[in-house]
Amino acid sequence: MQGIYNVLVKLSGVVLKSAGSFSPKLKEFTEGRKDLFSKLENEIDPEKEHLWIHAASLGEFEMAVPVLDMLKKKYPETRTVVSFFSPSGYKNKKKHPLVDHFTYLPLDSPSNAKKFLDIIQPKMAFFIKYDFWPNFLAELKKRETRTFLVSGVFRKDQAFFKAYGKWMLKSLNAFEHFFVQNEESATLLKRAGFENSTVGGDTRFDRVAAQIEADNRIQFIEDFKEDKMLVVLGSTWPEDEKLFIDFINRSVKIKFIIAPHEIKSEKIERLFSELKLPTIKYSEMKNKSLSDHSVLILDTIGLLGRAYSYADVAYVGGAAGTTGLHNILEPATFGIPIIIGENFSKFPEAERLRQLAGLFSVKNSTEFSAIMTKLYTNSEFRQKSGMIAGHFINSNTGATRILEEHL
Repeated sequence: MQGIYNVLVKLSGVVLKSAGSFSPKLKEFTEGRKDLFSKLENEIDPEKEHLWIHAASLGEFEMAVPVLDMLKKKYPETRTVVSFFSPSGYKNKKKHPLVDHFTYLPLDSPSNAKKFLDIIQPKMAFFIKYDFWPNFLAELKKRETRTFLVSGVFRKDQAFFKAYGKWMLKSLNAFEHFFVQNEESATLLKRAGFENSTVGGDTRFDRVAAQIEADNRIQFIEDFKEDKMLVVLGSTWPEDEKLFIDFINRSVKIKFIIAPHEIKSEKIERLFSELKLPTIKYSEMKNKSLSDHSVLILDTIGLLGRAYSYADVAYVGGAAGTTGLHNILEPATFGIPIIIGENFSKFPEAERLRQLAGLFSVKNSTEFSAIMTKLYTNSEFRQKSGMIAGHFINSNTGATRILEEHL
């Protein structure tokens, strides 16, 4: 089976190059890997020790941030290398104060794995959540490199636990220890013969909890909000907008900040045209009175996390359609109630917070209006829901500390 896998990896490299002519995303995937090894050789100092952290994409990188912070403090002389599999991760994090080198991960062939590790020579390797690559893991095992899974999640339908995936299961022997998010993952590993796991939780809780201590002030949001209730609608898609546009257009006493997930001009203009209350875009607010507007569209990136600190209620996008729910933990850390769409079955943290009554799921605009009206008119209900969300974050931190104690 592994031989077939290696042939398929090789063929995929050829197919992806051709497919790049028809798909911008696939073109980014292949173009980003051009001259990868020569770039790494020019950047990596072989005289220095390196720690390798692999994140599939941007979401996993956010999980890696508290780990990177801990590693920088624990090993200040060691340099960090972060690899991404997807272009979305690599594009958005080309610079970060905790990362010395960003790179794409080469395709998982035996020769690529050997060459990549020959260049980096990592002292330790950390895989975030998942993205298991058998040849890379086999090469790490061969070199006896200390390798850890951080905030891992295993499901019984994964190939590891099927008859045809026994050869892949062997690759997990590369891990010195598995730090997993839940008991189900630890149980699956134990049944497969791996006793070296600890339920440590999700490092994203550590990541967002640290945001409370940061400087979250944004003067223009203070000017916009004044003393009114503020609803921040973050990472929204057109499917999400169908839920809340009607309510916004009827709510003259509430302020709204909308941060669309995609800030393409045509999509921003379409959203702008559907809003009936005085609306202003971030890109056009210079020398204008913000207090005269009811809706502010953040047609920029990098401000949403701090914007949540001013919110009385948050709506988090992605679950009204099929694109995937975005980060509910960012607003929850500020102790505010959260509303999402109905498609969140693959996001256990959302289900847990919903059961606790710190999060509310809606199927349509009528349900959105109903819960928003209750949150607006019943301040005791709003404050209690927010306290539940804040406590949910505080009671689930500590995953990074558990990892550090093992190193």
